[in-house]
Amino acid sequence: MIVQDVINHLETLAPLSYAEDFDNVGLLVGNKNTELTGVLVTLDTLETVVDEAIAENCNLIVSFHPIIFKGLKKLNGKTYVERVVMKAIQHNIAIYSMHTALDNAFNGVNTMICNQLELQNKQILIPQNDTIKKLTTYVPKNEAEALRVALFNVGAGSIGNYDNCSFNVDGFGTFKGNEASNPSLGKKGTTHTEAETKITITFPKHLESRVLKTLFDSHSYEEVAYEVVTIENKNQHIGMGMIGDLSTPLSETDFLNKLKTTMKTGCIRHSTFLNKTIKKVAVLGGSGSFAITSAKAAGADAFVTADLKYHDFFAAENSILLADIGHYESEQFTKNLLVEYLTKKITNFAIILSKTNTNPVKYF
Repeated sequence: MIVQDVINHLETLAPLSYAEDFDNVGLLVGNKNTELTGVLVTLDTLETVVDEAIAENCNLIVSFHPIIFKGLKKLNGKTYVERVVMKAIQHNIAIYSMHTALDNAFNGVNTMICNQLELQNKQILIPQNDTIKKLTTYVPKNEAEALRVALFNVGAGSIGNYDNCSFNVDGFGTFKGNEASNPSLGKKGTTHTEAETKITITFPKHLESRVLKTLFDSHSYEEVAYEVVTIENKNQHIGMGMIGDLSTPLSETDFLNKLKTTMKTGCIRHSTFLNKTIKKVAVLGGSGSFAITSAKAAGADAFVTADLKYHDFFAAENSILLADIGHYESEQFTKNLLVEYLTKKITNFAIILSKTNTNPVKYF
């Protein structure tokens, strides 16, 4: 097994094309073709984490946060970032980061917070724009079924985590097709053979290169007529934050006590109590002040996040309870998610959960 094999599994969970533009994700250090000796999963890659990887004979560190975020102009060991990168290179250890790709994944950072708080009816709080594409092409009628199956097999026609849902009447593939589904409709026109069929099918944007390769490989024409457009439909399975319901409504005090215990935080900074019951809860791991307006618009009674500044708390405007539980605390269960996921995917290889506490914030 090589490093790339692990990357393939990780990018199935959280395709890098859904990471935010400002982010630095993927294989940051190392060679993707290196033979694997072990995988260590951490929230942050510090020198102590690299030491742990060395001790555990792991030559791949899967880190949520990227150790290289801004450009490095020198490698002389003056900063902790440079020292981490230098030590990893010296010991032939690869470092892979997921960060906002996993933030935007449905089964990612925010699902873990929801699961800890036992929230039900989970939905994405801020769906990401421009994540759904539509392919339109034309194919000889006798090739249509084979092309349809080939496109299904690489993931086209499937948006989200739905199973066995058929295409709608115009062949617009919103969900995964079943045996009865057929996105092939109509004839191309009077200037073409009566045996030519139009196929229209949707797919998530990270599959575009795979879908087009399948189209070209499966089509008999040397020059394939096709069009790919980005559609405006919201993808309810890709985006920042989540919102869900508590099974039993709680008072504000009881909710914060539950939050403090469940999320293992030494302190919760919160906005003014409104003397209201907490039922609908929005969450966003990491720095989430940008989502306050969305949480309010979604009807959340409380919004759980981190890194709120002084003036952010005014944005509650007596309509929502804001709770800042700390950056590390909001993301701490992410590494457990990754270990569980990789362990299921790679059953014959040890996936190790880092024991190093990388939280730089201490409470007095």
